[in-house]
Amino acid sequence: MSINKQNKWIIPVMSFSAGTIVANVYYSQPILRNIAESLGKSENAVGKIAVLAQLGYGLGMFFLLPLGDKLNRKKLILSICLTLIVMLLILANTTNFTLLLVLSFIIGVCSTPAQIILPMSAALGKENRGKNVGIVFSGILCGILGSRLLSGALTDLWGWQSVFLCSAILVSISSLLLFFLLPEMPAKFKGSYFGLLKSTISLIGQYKILRQASLLGSFTFGVFCSFWTTLTFHLSEEPFHYPASTIGLFGLIAIGGALVAPYFGKMADKGQVFKNLYLTVGMLFLSILVMWFFPHSIWVLIIAIFFLDIGVQATQITNFTRIYSLDEQAHSRLNTVYMTTYFIGAGTGTFFGLLSWSLGGWDFALSQMLIWSAIALGIVWLSSKNKL
Repeated sequence: MSINKQNKWIIPVMSFSAGTIVANVYYSQPILRNIAESLGKSENAVGKIAVLAQLGYGLGMFFLLPLGDKLNRKKLILSICLTLIVMLLILANTTNFTLLLVLSFIIGVCSTPAQIILPMSAALGKENRGKNVGIVFSGILCGILGSRLLSGALTDLWGWQSVFLCSAILVSISSLLLFFLLPEMPAKFKGSYFGLLKSTISLIGQYKILRQASLLGSFTFGVFCSFWTTLTFHLSEEPFHYPASTIGLFGLIAIGGALVAPYFGKMADKGQVFKNLYLTVGMLFLSILVMWFFPHSIWVLIIAIFFLDIGVQATQITNFTRIYSLDEQAHSRLNTVYMTTYFIGAGTGTFFGLLSWSLGGWDFALSQMLIWSAIALGIVWLSSKNKL
Protein backbone atom coordinates (compact mmCIF):
# COMPACT_ATOMS: atom_id res chain seq x y z
CA MET A 1 0.00 0.00 0.00
CA SER A 2 1.36 3.45 -0.88
CA ILE A 3 0.26 7.03 -0.37
CA ASN A 4 -1.21 8.84 -3.38
CA LYS A 5 -2.54 12.34 -3.88
CA GLN A 6 -6.02 11.39 -2.72
CA ASN A 7 -4.90 10.17 0.69
CA LYS A 8 -1.98 12.53 1.32
CA TRP A 9 -3.61 13.58 4.60
CA ILE A 10 -3.44 10.08 6.06
CA ILE A 11 0.01 10.42 7.69
CA PRO A 12 -0.70 13.88 9.24
CA VAL A 13 -4.06 12.63 10.58
CA MET A 14 -2.42 9.50 11.98
CA SER A 15 0.24 11.68 13.61
CA PHE A 16 -2.32 14.03 15.19
CA SER A 17 -4.54 11.19 16.37
CA ALA A 18 -1.69 9.17 17.86
CA GLY A 19 -0.57 12.28 19.76
CA THR A 20 -4.00 13.09 21.21
CA ILE A 21 -4.49 9.47 22.30
CA VAL A 22 -1.09 8.85 23.90
CA ALA A 23 -1.21 12.20 25.74
CA ASN A 24 -3.64 10.62 28.19
CA VAL A 25 -0.84 8.59 29.75
CA TYR A 26 0.99 11.82 30.66
CA TYR A 27 -1.57 14.51 31.48
CA SER A 28 -1.24 13.84 35.20
CA GLN A 29 2.55 14.26 35.46
CA PRO A 30 2.88 18.09 35.63
CA ILE A 31 -0.19 18.46 37.87
CA LEU A 32 0.58 15.79 40.47
CA ARG A 33 1.12 18.42 43.15
CA ASN A 34 -2.22 20.09 42.30
CA ILE A 35 -4.04 16.75 42.50
CA ALA A 36 -2.31 15.98 45.81
CA GLU A 37 -3.38 19.33 47.31
CA SER A 38 -6.94 18.96 45.95
CA LEU A 39 -7.42 15.47 47.40
CA GLY A 40 -5.38 15.96 50.56
CA LYS A 41 -2.92 13.22 49.62
CA SER A 42 0.89 13.02 49.71
CA GLU A 43 2.97 13.55 46.55
CA ASN A 44 4.24 9.98 46.83
CA ALA A 45 0.68 8.59 46.94
CA VAL A 46 -0.51 10.72 44.03
CA GLY A 47 2.60 9.69 42.08
CA LYS A 48 0.93 6.27 41.73
CA ILE A 49 -1.45 7.87 39.21
CA ALA A 50 1.41 8.34 36.74
CA VAL A 51 2.87 4.90 37.48
CA LEU A 52 -0.49 3.11 37.00
CA ALA A 53 -1.19 4.94 33.73
CA GLN A 54 2.16 3.77 32.36
CA LEU A 55 1.67 0.26 33.73
CA GLY A 56 -1.75 0.08 32.08
CA TYR A 57 -0.25 1.31 28.83
CA GLY A 58 2.46 -1.36 28.98
CA LEU A 59 0.00 -4.17 29.68
CA GLY A 60 -2.35 -2.85 27.01
CA MET A 61 0.51 -3.07 24.57
CA PHE A 62 1.11 -6.71 25.30
CA PHE A 63 -2.52 -7.88 25.33
CA LEU A 64 -4.16 -5.52 22.80
CA LEU A 65 -1.45 -4.49 20.36
CA PRO A 66 -0.98 -7.94 18.75
CA LEU A 67 -4.65 -7.81 17.73
CA GLY A 68 -3.59 -5.31 15.08
CA ASP A 69 -2.31 -8.31 13.07
CA LYS A 70 -5.46 -10.41 13.66
CA LEU A 71 -8.40 -7.97 13.49
CA ASN A 72 -9.46 -5.07 11.32
CA ARG A 73 -7.15 -2.35 12.64
CA LYS A 74 -9.51 0.50 11.92
CA LYS A 75 -12.39 -1.08 13.87
CA LEU A 76 -10.03 -2.05 16.70
CA ILE A 77 -8.67 1.50 17.03
CA LEU A 78 -12.12 3.12 16.99
CA SER A 79 -13.58 0.65 19.51
CA ILE A 80 -10.78 1.27 22.03
CA CYS A 81 -11.02 5.04 21.47
CA LEU A 82 -14.74 4.95 22.33
CA THR A 83 -13.94 3.20 25.63
CA LEU A 84 -11.20 5.77 26.30
CA ILE A 85 -13.63 8.66 25.82
CA VAL A 86 -16.06 7.14 28.35
CA MET A 87 -13.29 6.61 30.93
CA LEU A 88 -12.08 10.20 30.52
CA LEU A 89 -15.58 11.58 31.07
CA ILE A 90 -15.93 9.56 34.28
CA LEU A 91 -12.51 10.72 35.49
CA ALA A 92 -13.45 14.34 34.81
CA ASN A 93 -16.30 13.97 37.28
CA THR A 94 -14.75 12.15 40.25
CA THR A 95 -12.71 13.11 43.32
CA ASN A 96 -12.55 9.58 44.76
CA PHE A 97 -8.85 8.70 45.00
CA THR A 98 -9.29 4.93 44.66
CA LEU A 99 -11.48 5.36 41.58
CA LEU A 100 -8.94 7.83 40.22
CA LEU A 101 -6.22 5.19 40.46
CA VAL A 102 -8.39 2.54 38.76
CA LEU A 103 -9.41 4.92 35.97
CA SER A 104 -5.78 5.98 35.42
CA PHE A 105 -4.86 2.33 34.86
CA ILE A 106 -7.77 1.74 32.43
CA ILE A 107 -7.02 4.96 30.54
CA GLY A 108 -3.43 3.76 30.17
CA VAL A 109 -4.69 0.48 28.70
CA CYS A 110 -7.06 2.34 26.35
CA SER A 111 -4.28 4.65 25.07
CA THR A 112 -2.74 1.78 23.08
CA PRO A 113 -4.32 2.75 19.71
CA ALA A 114 -1.43 5.21 19.33
CA GLN A 115 0.83 2.18 18.96
CA ILE A 116 -1.54 0.40 16.57
CA ILE A 117 -1.46 3.49 14.34
CA LEU A 118 2.35 3.69 14.35
CA PRO A 119 3.09 0.38 12.56
CA MET A 120 0.30 1.15 10.09
CA SER A 121 2.34 4.15 8.94
CA ALA A 122 5.28 1.82 8.23
CA ALA A 123 3.12 -0.13 5.77
CA LEU A 124 2.19 2.96 3.73
CA GLY A 125 5.11 2.96 1.32
CA LYS A 126 8.32 1.03 2.02
CA GLU A 127 10.52 3.64 0.34
CA ASN A 128 9.50 6.26 2.91
CA ARG A 129 9.08 3.97 5.91
CA GLY A 130 11.53 5.86 8.12
CA LYS A 131 10.05 9.23 7.15
CA ASN A 132 6.43 8.13 7.74
CA VAL A 133 7.29 6.49 11.06
CA GLY A 134 9.21 9.64 11.99
CA ILE A 135 6.21 11.89 11.31
CA VAL A 136 3.78 9.71 13.27
CA PHE A 137 6.24 9.26 16.12
CA SER A 138 6.73 13.04 16.14
CA GLY A 139 2.99 13.29 16.71
CA ILE A 140 3.27 10.82 19.58
CA LEU A 141 6.13 12.75 21.14
CA CYS A 142 4.33 16.07 20.66
CA GLY A 143 1.32 14.48 22.39
CA ILE A 144 3.50 13.35 25.29
CA LEU A 145 5.20 16.72 25.67
CA GLY A 146 2.26 18.91 24.67
CA SER A 147 0.18 17.17 27.32
CA ARG A 148 2.31 18.94 29.93
CA LEU A 149 1.58 22.36 28.43
CA LEU A 150 -2.15 21.72 28.07
CA SER A 151 -2.66 20.13 31.49
CA GLY A 152 -0.72 22.87 33.27
CA ALA A 153 -2.65 25.67 31.56
CA LEU A 154 -6.08 24.08 32.04
CA THR A 155 -5.36 23.24 35.68
CA ASP A 156 -4.49 26.86 36.48
CA LEU A 157 -7.63 28.07 34.68
CA TRP A 158 -10.34 25.58 35.67
CA GLY A 159 -8.80 22.88 37.90
CA TRP A 160 -7.21 19.53 37.15
CA GLN A 161 -10.45 17.74 36.18
CA SER A 162 -10.91 20.05 33.19
CA VAL A 163 -7.82 18.44 31.65
CA PHE A 164 -9.60 15.12 31.19
CA LEU A 165 -12.80 16.69 29.86
CA CYS A 166 -10.74 18.51 27.23
CA SER A 167 -8.97 15.26 26.38
CA ALA A 168 -12.29 13.48 25.83
CA ILE A 169 -13.15 16.17 23.25
CA LEU A 170 -9.78 15.83 21.49
CA VAL A 171 -10.00 12.03 21.32
CA SER A 172 -13.54 12.37 19.90
CA ILE A 173 -12.24 14.65 17.12
CA SER A 174 -9.40 12.22 16.39
CA SER A 175 -11.84 9.31 16.22
CA LEU A 176 -13.99 11.12 13.66
CA LEU A 177 -10.95 11.89 11.49
CA LEU A 178 -9.78 8.29 11.68
CA PHE A 179 -13.27 7.01 10.84
CA PHE A 180 -13.31 8.96 7.57
CA LEU A 181 -9.63 8.80 6.54
CA LEU A 182 -7.93 5.72 8.02
CA PRO A 183 -7.46 3.03 5.35
CA GLU A 184 -8.84 -0.48 5.69
CA MET A 185 -5.97 -2.95 6.09
CA PRO A 186 -6.62 -6.71 5.96
CA ALA A 187 -5.70 -8.91 8.92
CA LYS A 188 -2.50 -10.92 8.42
CA PHE A 189 -2.76 -13.50 11.21
CA LYS A 190 -5.41 -16.24 10.94
CA GLY A 191 -4.81 -18.22 14.15
CA SER A 192 -6.31 -17.94 17.65
CA TYR A 193 -5.70 -15.13 20.13
CA PHE A 194 -3.47 -17.34 22.29
CA GLY A 195 -1.62 -18.42 19.18
CA LEU A 196 -1.15 -14.74 18.41
CA LEU A 197 0.39 -14.09 21.84
CA LYS A 198 2.61 -17.17 21.51
CA SER A 199 3.73 -15.97 18.09
CA THR A 200 4.49 -12.54 19.58
CA ILE A 201 6.71 -14.00 22.29
CA SER A 202 8.51 -16.23 19.76
CA LEU A 203 9.70 -13.10 17.91
CA ILE A 204 11.96 -12.26 20.87
CA GLY A 205 14.08 -15.34 20.28
CA GLN A 206 13.84 -15.06 16.52
CA TYR A 207 15.24 -11.55 16.00
CA LYS A 208 18.41 -10.25 17.64
CA ILE A 209 17.75 -6.75 16.31
CA LEU A 210 14.39 -6.75 18.09
CA ARG A 211 16.09 -7.67 21.39
CA GLN A 212 18.73 -4.96 20.94
CA ALA A 213 16.22 -2.24 20.04
CA SER A 214 13.81 -3.19 22.83
CA LEU A 215 16.47 -3.13 25.53
CA LEU A 216 17.85 0.20 24.30
CA GLY A 217 14.36 1.71 24.07
CA SER A 218 13.57 0.60 27.61
CA PHE A 219 16.57 2.35 29.14
CA THR A 220 16.33 5.57 27.12
CA PHE A 221 12.61 6.00 27.72
CA GLY A 222 13.13 5.15 31.39
CA VAL A 223 15.44 8.17 31.61
CA PHE A 224 12.87 10.29 29.77
CA CYS A 225 10.03 9.41 32.16
CA SER A 226 12.21 9.69 35.25
CA PHE A 227 13.28 13.15 34.12
CA TRP A 228 9.85 14.58 33.32
CA THR A 229 8.25 13.18 36.48
CA THR A 230 10.86 14.60 38.86
CA LEU A 231 11.21 17.86 36.90
CA THR A 232 7.71 18.78 38.06
CA PHE A 233 8.79 18.69 41.70
CA HIS A 234 12.13 20.39 40.98
CA LEU A 235 10.52 23.36 39.25
CA SER A 236 7.87 23.79 41.95
CA GLU A 237 10.48 24.13 44.71
CA GLU A 238 13.39 26.50 45.42
CA PRO A 239 14.74 28.44 43.66
CA PHE A 240 11.99 28.35 40.99
CA HIS A 241 8.56 28.00 42.70
CA TYR A 242 6.82 27.79 39.29
CA PRO A 243 3.03 27.19 39.03
CA ALA A 244 1.62 24.28 36.99
CA SER A 245 1.08 26.42 33.87
CA THR A 246 4.71 27.55 33.83
CA ILE A 247 5.98 24.02 34.39
CA GLY A 248 3.82 22.91 31.46
CA LEU A 249 5.54 25.45 29.21
CA PHE A 250 8.75 23.45 29.42
CA GLY A 251 7.02 20.92 27.17
CA LEU A 252 7.26 23.52 24.38
CA ILE A 253 11.05 23.33 24.52
CA ALA A 254 10.97 19.60 24.02
CA ILE A 255 8.40 19.78 21.21
CA GLY A 256 11.08 21.58 19.20
CA GLY A 257 13.06 18.35 19.31
CA ALA A 258 10.11 16.47 17.83
CA LEU A 259 10.43 18.43 14.59
CA VAL A 260 13.70 16.70 13.68
CA ALA A 261 12.24 13.15 13.72
CA PRO A 262 11.81 12.82 9.92
CA TYR A 263 15.50 13.76 9.48
CA PHE A 264 16.67 10.90 11.68
CA GLY A 265 14.16 8.61 10.00
CA LYS A 266 15.76 9.43 6.63
CA MET A 267 19.22 8.65 8.04
CA ALA A 268 17.92 5.29 9.25
CA ASP A 269 16.41 4.64 5.80
CA LYS A 270 19.94 5.06 4.39
CA GLY A 271 21.32 2.45 6.78
CA GLN A 272 23.18 4.80 9.14
CA VAL A 273 21.87 2.96 12.20
CA PHE A 274 24.73 2.98 14.68
CA LYS A 275 25.93 6.43 13.62
CA ASN A 276 22.43 7.59 14.57
CA LEU A 277 22.41 5.73 17.87
CA TYR A 278 25.82 6.89 19.10
CA LEU A 279 24.81 10.47 18.32
CA THR A 280 21.35 10.34 19.88
CA VAL A 281 22.14 8.36 23.03
CA GLY A 282 25.25 10.52 23.47
CA MET A 283 22.99 13.60 23.43
CA LEU A 284 20.88 12.04 26.18
CA PHE A 285 23.89 11.28 28.39
CA LEU A 286 25.49 14.72 27.95
CA SER A 287 22.20 16.53 28.62
CA ILE A 288 21.81 14.80 32.00
CA LEU A 289 25.49 15.34 32.81
CA VAL A 290 25.30 19.10 32.17
CA MET A 291 22.18 19.43 34.35
CA TRP A 292 23.96 17.49 37.09
CA PHE A 293 26.79 20.07 37.09
CA PHE A 294 24.41 23.08 36.87
CA PRO A 295 21.24 21.99 38.71
CA HIS A 296 19.79 25.48 39.29
CA SER A 297 20.60 27.25 36.01
CA ILE A 298 17.39 27.85 34.06
CA TRP A 299 19.27 28.39 30.79
CA VAL A 300 21.22 25.16 31.14
CA LEU A 301 17.95 23.40 31.92
CA ILE A 302 16.23 24.80 28.81
CA ILE A 303 19.09 23.83 26.46
CA ALA A 304 19.50 20.40 28.08
CA ILE A 305 15.77 19.64 27.77
CA PHE A 306 15.90 20.42 24.05
CA PHE A 307 18.80 18.05 23.38
CA LEU A 308 17.59 15.38 25.81
CA ASP A 309 14.31 15.09 23.94
CA ILE A 310 16.01 15.05 20.55
CA GLY A 311 18.18 12.21 21.84
CA VAL A 312 15.29 10.13 23.17
CA GLN A 313 13.00 10.73 20.21
CA ALA A 314 15.61 10.09 17.52
CA THR A 315 16.75 6.90 19.26
CA GLN A 316 13.20 5.56 19.12
CA ILE A 317 12.78 6.54 15.45
CA THR A 318 15.92 4.57 14.56
CA ASN A 319 14.72 1.61 16.65
CA PHE A 320 11.32 1.61 14.93
CA THR A 321 12.88 1.71 11.49
CA ARG A 322 15.07 -1.27 12.39
CA ILE A 323 12.32 -3.50 13.77
CA TYR A 324 9.69 -2.74 11.11
CA SER A 325 12.09 -4.03 8.45
CA LEU A 326 12.23 -7.48 10.06
CA ASP A 327 8.84 -8.99 9.05
CA GLU A 328 6.18 -7.27 6.93
CA GLN A 329 3.52 -9.70 8.20
CA ALA A 330 4.13 -9.07 11.91
CA HIS A 331 4.37 -5.30 12.37
CA SER A 332 1.88 -5.17 15.26
CA ARG A 333 3.51 -8.11 17.04
CA LEU A 334 6.99 -6.64 16.60
CA ASN A 335 5.66 -3.37 17.96
CA THR A 336 4.11 -5.26 20.89
CA VAL A 337 7.47 -6.68 21.99
CA TYR A 338 9.23 -3.36 21.53
CA MET A 339 6.62 -1.15 23.17
CA THR A 340 5.92 -3.51 26.07
CA THR A 341 9.62 -3.45 26.94
CA TYR A 342 9.67 0.28 26.27
CA PHE A 343 6.95 0.96 28.82
CA ILE A 344 8.35 -1.43 31.37
CA GLY A 345 11.29 0.96 31.19
CA ALA A 346 8.90 3.91 31.49
CA GLY A 347 7.22 2.55 34.62
CA THR A 348 10.54 1.54 36.16
CA GLY A 349 12.07 4.92 35.34
CA THR A 350 9.12 6.76 36.87
CA PHE A 351 9.27 4.57 40.00
CA PHE A 352 13.01 5.08 40.52
CA GLY A 353 12.68 8.77 39.69
CA LEU A 354 10.11 9.23 42.46
CA LEU A 355 12.17 7.06 44.83
CA SER A 356 15.36 9.00 44.07
CA TRP A 357 13.54 12.30 44.58
CA SER A 358 12.24 11.22 47.97
CA LEU A 359 15.70 10.02 49.02
CA GLY A 360 17.89 12.85 47.77
CA GLY A 361 16.02 15.38 45.65
CA TRP A 362 17.05 16.59 42.21
CA ASP A 363 20.76 15.70 42.48
CA PHE A 364 19.98 12.11 43.43
CA ALA A 365 17.37 11.83 40.66
CA LEU A 366 19.87 13.06 38.05
CA SER A 367 22.51 10.64 39.34
CA GLN A 368 20.31 7.61 38.71
CA MET A 369 19.42 9.00 35.25
CA LEU A 370 23.15 9.22 34.46
CA ILE A 371 23.54 5.55 35.33
CA TRP A 372 20.65 4.59 33.03
CA SER A 373 22.07 6.74 30.21
CA ALA A 374 25.52 5.16 30.58
CA ILE A 375 23.95 1.68 30.37
CA ALA A 376 22.12 2.76 27.19
CA LEU A 377 25.44 3.81 25.63
CA GLY A 378 26.85 0.42 26.59
CA ILE A 379 23.94 -1.31 24.85
CA VAL A 380 24.66 0.65 21.64
CA TRP A 381 28.35 -0.32 21.78
CA LEU A 382 27.61 -4.01 22.41
CA SER A 383 25.02 -4.03 19.62
CA SER A 384 27.40 -2.39 17.14
CA LYS A 385 30.05 -5.02 17.96
CA ASN A 386 27.44 -7.80 17.60
CA LYS A 387 27.99 -8.85 21.21
CA LEU A 388 24.37 -8.45 22.35
